[in-house]
Amino acid sequence: MTEARSACPRLVLLLPGQGSQYPRMAAGLYASEPVFAAALDEVFDAMGAEGVRIRADWLSDRPVVSTDHVTRAQPLLFAVDYAVGRLVWSWAGQPGALLGHSAGEVVAATLAGVFSLADATRLMLDRVERLAGAPPGGMLAVAASPDELAPFLDDEVAIAAINAPRNTILSGFDRPLARVVTALRAQGYWCQPVPAQTAFHSPLLGEFSLGAADFVNSVPVEAPTMPICSGYTADFLDMGELRDGKFWAEQPARPVLFWAALNRLLAQGEYVLVEAGPGRLLSGIARRHPAVRAGRHATHAVLPDRPGHPDADRAAAVQARNWLAAQLSGD
Repeated sequence: MTEARSACPRLVLLLPGQGSQYPRMAAGLYASEPVFAAALDEVFDAMGAEGVRIRADWLSDRPVVSTDHVTRAQPLLFAVDYAVGRLVWSWAGQPGALLGHSAGEVVAATLAGVFSLADATRLMLDRVERLAGAPPGGMLAVAASPDELAPFLDDEVAIAAINAPRNTILSGFDRPLARVVTALRAQGYWCQPVPAQTAFHSPLLGEFSLGAADFVNSVPVEAPTMPICSGYTADFLDMGELRDGKFWAEQPARPVLFWAALNRLLAQGEYVLVEAGPGRLLSGIARRHPAVRAGRHATHAVLPDRPGHPDADRAAAVQARNWLAAQLSGD
């Protein structure tokens, strides 16, 4: 697949993960954006027979399997992030850095050439097959800091992500998480369920990832063609981490440290941050960062933040492309 330009050091792709998915996300671009469509078909083809079923559910108004189920949310997030990332790349050239959230980190590694697309899709399908065996669970966004939430946590409910100050995600199996929701609301905390049917980023998922490290260690790993800032380490990944199957295998059971990773990234230079995937969560968080508010960085999203008419996808993408061109016109 050819790209429009060779490089754009100021461009950073923010690649969303679990919770950002919604029905028919980006489907409006399938017929109107050839780069997007080709990249998406490449992913579905690499997934084989399962890719046929995933594509059918993605395009359907009545999918057989819900978009929020682990066997759909994770592969579709990977596919849409990858295709939107390729689309933005075709507009402006190779990004200067990548920052993924949750499953978005696997997309970042794929775009950077660490994993081949074929191997990355195998990794994702292996991951979801293992996690599909976990008991029903969920995730909860709470307007509170981790310290405030500490009294509500136990071995059954844990911090899944720290997205921003007072923007914390909790995770657990259904019954314990419901108990915590009741307790938090009784204390006046704002809580909002995150679209998920699995307790992502909870230590409870550790046992369901057993054996995944051996699988990942069998996959060839190459040096990245661009820096990857990790949402798990809040630093740029080195080859030791990229080659460590355990690092990738444990991600579904580890918390995402997005705000800390954003701090690390934005300390490196002046960037144009583009959310390359469904929703506007990451660009919205970035917009709250002091360095963005001060004007040292700018941010925008390619897609709408909720389901809508296909025209909304196309209009949002056109707006994003025009915005990006204006931001980069002074380079």
